[in-house]
Amino acid sequence: MSVHEEPTFTVPLSLPTQRKLRVALFVCPGFFLPDNIGLQTVFGILPNVDLHLVWKNRDEIEGIPRFTTRATTPFGDCPKTLDILHVPAVPPAVMEDEESLAFLAEYGGRAAWLSGVCGGSLMLGAAGLLEGYRATTNFHMHDQLAYYGAIPTKGNVVEDRNRITSGPVSGGFDIALRLLGRLWGDEIARECELDMEYAPEPPYGTGSPELAGPELTARSMQRMASLIEETRQVGIRASRRLERRTP
Repeated sequence: MSVHEEPTFTVPLSLPTQRKLRVALFVCPGFFLPDNIGLQTVFGILPNVDLHLVWKNRDEIEGIPRFTTRATTPFGDCPKTLDILHVPAVPPAVMEDEESLAFLAEYGGRAAWLSGVCGGSLMLGAAGLLEGYRATTNFHMHDQLAYYGAIPTKGNVVEDRNRITSGPVSGGFDIALRLLGRLWGDEIARECELDMEYAPEPPYGTGSPELAGPELTARSMQRMASLIEETRQVGIRASRRLERRTP
């Protein structure tokens, strides 16, 4: 293979002979990589998928934790109609970025499926895409969904019509497999789950407030207090902005 050729690695599943799926994953400076990696893994290794990392430009961006990448597709070059538009957690400043919100509002309004992991759910809300929908996010900011007209709902993954949201990290894999099942059928999704050997076994069993207990949960809330308050202020401002847009 020439050094100028892109390496390919695809899983040879027996896929439907329909058109390619069009999947767009939102990226930006400071985005939380683990919230994207589930969808990028599931759909990135499958044939017959047109996968885009979308942002304003193709400049190098630094994600979290300590991850440098580039978008593959500027907003203006993104396919007009998407099967999936997915959003990870993003910094509070991006949640008020007019160009990003306009892109999500326009393309999300046409997408067959919208998904958000962790703070990505709040970003969907900021773009006006969760009004009247049940949704979830990470427990630190779960109540803030109400600022966007969403219905805060407990659960690792919450699906309401064509909106599907989850808590962080592993929730992205859960969403990806669910969406694969919805789009290409349960049998293909089962096979993909097996190929990845996706069978999480957390070593400590403290991955939710209910499992962790009040003391550990309180410490986590305290450690995240600054970010929680910053996103709360974004939500308060968004609530006023979205009310002004309501007919």
